[in-house]
Amino acid sequence: MVNCRRSKDGSSFSYIVTRFMCAQMPNPVLESISIIDTPGILSGEKQRISRGYDFAAVLEWFAERVDRIILLFDAHKLDISDEFSEVIRALKNHEDKMRVVLNKADQISTQQLMRVYGALMWSLGKIINTPEVVRVYIGSFWAQPLLVPDNRKLFEAEEQDLFLDIQSLPRNAALRKLNDLIKRARLAKVQAYIISSLKKEMPSVFGKEAKKKELISNLGEIYQKIEKEHQISPGDFPKLEKMQELLNGQDFTKFSALKPKLLETVEDMLANDIARLMAMVRQEESAMPSQTVKGGAFEGTMSGPFGHGYGEGASEGIDELEWVVVRDKPTYDEIFYTLSPINGKVSGAAAKKEMLKSKLPNTVLGKIWKLADVDKDGFLDDEEFALANHLIKVKLEGHELPASLPEHLVPPSKRGTVMQA
Repeated sequence: MVNCRRSKDGSSFSYIVTRFMCAQMPNPVLESISIIDTPGILSGEKQRISRGYDFAAVLEWFAERVDRIILLFDAHKLDISDEFSEVIRALKNHEDKMRVVLNKADQISTQQLMRVYGALMWSLGKIINTPEVVRVYIGSFWAQPLLVPDNRKLFEAEEQDLFLDIQSLPRNAALRKLNDLIKRARLAKVQAYIISSLKKEMPSVFGKEAKKKELISNLGEIYQKIEKEHQISPGDFPKLEKMQELLNGQDFTKFSALKPKLLETVEDMLANDIARLMAMVRQEESAMPSQTVKGGAFEGTMSGPFGHGYGEGASEGIDELEWVVVRDKPTYDEIFYTLSPINGKVSGAAAKKEMLKSKLPNTVLGKIWKLADVDKDGFLDDEEFALANHLIKVKLEGHELPASLPEHLVPPSKRGTVMQA
C-alpha cells in the first residue's frame, strides 16, 4: 500500500491506490529482486495537468524502502523538467541509493555524447547538492543493434558495471535494513528532544497560539541549541521546512515530556545491540551461499567469446595455438641481449633497470615480475623477459593485470612445469 500525503478530501490516497498495479512473471531475475516502475515524468505542456496525487511524496515513500533508485535519461532528448527536478529533490536524503542511466547513447556521435554527459552532470549538480558525484552509466540498454557503434567498448563496460551493482543488492539488503533502523532510531531520539523543548517553552495559560508561531519560526535556533547541548550530528535532524509544516497542525500543550529511561534504551540499542546485530548479519552472510541476481539479461555475455574484455589485454591470444608473445619477441630479444645475460638469463637488477623505463609504479612492476618469473628462480630467461615486456604493454594500454598467469601466457618451454607462487 502507498502511504502518500492526503489532500483535504482524502482523494489523493484513494486515487493512487486504485491505480497501483502489481504483476508477477516467471522470470528468475524476479526471484532475487522486485522492480518498481514509476509513471513517466511529465514535461512541457503536460506538466500543467494534475496527476491527482502528490507524485514526489509517493516516490519519497518508496525511496525510504528500496535498495536502489535508478534515474533514466535519454541521450538524444536530455530534459530535466520542473517535475523531474522536484522528484530528485524529494530523493535528496537517499543520494547513496541513487544511480543515473544515460540511455540511448548510441543514437548520437562521440562528440555529442561528451556534450550531453557534461550538460547532464551540470544539471544534476545544481539539483543534487552533494560533494560526491552521482554515478552515471552510459550506454544503450536494450537488445537492438547500435546505431553509432563507435563507443561499443564503453557501452559494454558501463553495462557490466551497472549489472554488477544490481547483482550486489541481495547481499547488502540486510545491512541496508539495519542502517535504516539506525537512522530511524536516531531520528526518534532527536524528535523526542525537539518535542520536549517545544513543550517546555509553552506558556501554561495565555498566549499559547502566539508562542507556538514564534517557536515554529525559530525552529532552526532550537535545532542548533539541541545539537550543541546533546552533541547530535546535524544530519540526524528532520528537514526543517517539513518539520515546521507538520508542527503547524499540532497542539503543543499535548506534547509529552522527555522520558530519560526511554532515551537510555535507545542509546543502549545504538551502542550495543546494533553492534551485535551487525556481527550476526556478517556471520549469516558468510555461512550462506553468495546471493546474486540471476537470469534474463544478467546471464548475458558473462563468458564465451563475447564476454566483456574477452581477447583483450591479458586475454589476448587466448584462442590462438601460437604463444601470443611471439609476435613481439624479436624486439624484446634485442633488448634482452643488451643486458649481458649469463647462462641465458638476466638478473633481477639488470631487468629492473629496463623495466623501470616503462615508468610504471614499483608495486605494478613487482606484480609483473612475479608473473613473469615463471620458474621462481629470481632470474629471467629470454621467454620470461619477453613475457614481462608483454605484461608491461598490457598495463600501459590500460588493461588490468591477471591475479595469476593465464595458461595461454605461460612460455612454451615452461608449460607442464609451472612453479606455484
